[in-house]
Amino acid sequence: MSTNALLITPPFTQLNTAYPATAYIKGFLDAKDVKTKQLDLSIELFTSVFTKEFIDAIFKQAEMLGNTALPLVWQQREAYIDKVDTVMNYLRVQEVTAAYQIVHKDFLPHGHRRVKLNKDLSKEFGKLGILDKAKHIATLFVEELGDFINTNVDEFFSFTRYAEQIGRAASSFNTLEECLQYETTLIEDEMLYLLEEQLQQDAYNLVCFTIPFPGNLFSALRCAQFIKEKYPTIKVAFGGGYCNTELRRLSDTRIFNYVDFITLDDGEGPLLRITEYLENKIGEESLERTFICRENKVVYADKTPNTIFHHKNLPAPSYVGLPTAKYLSFLDVMNPMHRMWSDGKWNKLTISHGCYWKQCSFCDVTLDYIGNYQNTTADDLVNKIEKIIAETGITGFHFVDEAAPPKMLRALANKLLERKVFITWWTNIRFEKTFTPELCALLSKSGCIAVTGGLEVASDRLLAKMKKGVDIGQVARVTKAFSDENIMVHAYLMFGFPTETAQETIDSLEVVRQLFYNNCIQSAFWHQFACTSHSPVGKNPEEFKIKITGPKFEGFAENDLFHEDPTGAEHHLYSEGLNIALNNYLNHKGFKIPLFNYFNFKVPEVTVKNNLIASHL
Repeated sequence: MSTNALLITPPFTQLNTAYPATAYIKGFLDAKDVKTKQLDLSIELFTSVFTKEFIDAIFKQAEMLGNTALPLVWQQREAYIDKVDTVMNYLRVQEVTAAYQIVHKDFLPHGHRRVKLNKDLSKEFGKLGILDKAKHIATLFVEELGDFINTNVDEFFSFTRYAEQIGRAASSFNTLEECLQYETTLIEDEMLYLLEEQLQQDAYNLVCFTIPFPGNLFSALRCAQFIKEKYPTIKVAFGGGYCNTELRRLSDTRIFNYVDFITLDDGEGPLLRITEYLENKIGEESLERTFICRENKVVYADKTPNTIFHHKNLPAPSYVGLPTAKYLSFLDVMNPMHRMWSDGKWNKLTISHGCYWKQCSFCDVTLDYIGNYQNTTADDLVNKIEKIIAETGITGFHFVDEAAPPKMLRALANKLLERKVFITWWTNIRFEKTFTPELCALLSKSGCIAVTGGLEVASDRLLAKMKKGVDIGQVARVTKAFSDENIMVHAYLMFGFPTETAQETIDSLEVVRQLFYNNCIQSAFWHQFACTSHSPVGKNPEEFKIKITGPKFEGFAENDLFHEDPTGAEHHLYSEGLNIALNNYLNHKGFKIPLFNYFNFKVPEVTVKNNLIASHL
């Protein structure tokens, strides 16, 4: 019997563009003559929930349960029911005539998010045009409904994740198991209805779920549970980022009540072997990088040496079957870079596999998706780009590399120009000195509009400890070279790295202030350091002077570790002040406010010269 596989992205991932995992796998399995279909259950469920009929049912359910928190939404429920289709249509296609209607002050209800909007929209939006104003108001409308659902009808409901809180804290399978015994919610019933609709269209014998994030785990398990009950002959496989990082020490057999296979690292090889196994061409002992359950024990079947499918030999991802027209553009925050993640349609493609640097001490460098660096040619990339444009009709590309190599970017830019392929693109890079003004000009000409990169901490001592391979002077020059070519620069910032002092945190903020002030960066985001079990810090905590305090591993997931940092500052206290300051700088204001004003406790005086960045330029 030949394999017929259904590849599913479970709710919820990005809603503005297709998550690329199933597209990669479909492109690969198509080339191996394995029959596949893909289903973006994330966007399908979202567009089913936000319809007149379903929102009506949500309010009826809330009334039946006696849950009417968020009174502004409850009192205006008729307006939400009547206008939801109009709003969703606008978010799909930003049509200017509809925008005029949406920005009218009385057209959409004013719920708990909308009432916070400044009376005078122009203050909030600055120079944003009518399409963007309408997009923001429409986004608030949908978010208000989402809040209402979450508060009154389904506590797991959230825009980009579903039941993320239980996926995040799953060192034991107990909570997941318990939640799977609850009755399904209205939203889950709709999800299972959509799943069944797809299952009845074809005789599938393998259903594969990609689980990129903790917030996709529970919905995937709900679907798997349904398949096992209703279609017991269908085999179920899990793979993706969550499995690759969190399930590497899996020993609890209970998850195998819902799934048959859990694969690690790149999915191509393991899935191909699973299809051969289901066709009785190979035995269990020939499976690769796959957890199975045998005689009530978790077994890791991994025939070595593995079959390696090199990055340069892989076919283009296939977007056939994904509903391009259903994706929605949101405008929830004014941060210009965060827009890129939630607004507009982007084809996602990898330039290189893994990271060419692979040394940062906070990063999962021991795992394949970072540690195994592989390259391809510029011609191959442009061929893939042309094929994807033909399938999706979209010319925007997000290159989803861990860090795109400057050499490859140069070759790609030259090839795009030479072959007259006109795209708009952005990617993640390292701020390294190879990015000269000349290279930045070339990238801009080939369609590059933005880059993101980890500055992490603006302290040379900590940058060295992190093995970032950059220093502040270099970051200043490289970011300025991009900015001078009108390429927007977003910096990932980190606070709370082991041994980081209060002094270093405040000095970092000053460096960030100067980078904004000198127009080196236009956007940034602070993350508090998280210690993971696959990073050099997690593997050698004593070297970084920290102590790992949990959580206790109970046979299921393991990634985020709790840690104590006896020599560092009280890191969590700084979060609010850092973010208020950053929000000012993003909006080109507050540069003259003394840094200590952002904190409600005493902080050290800045020791960085106030012309540090200017002097590096």
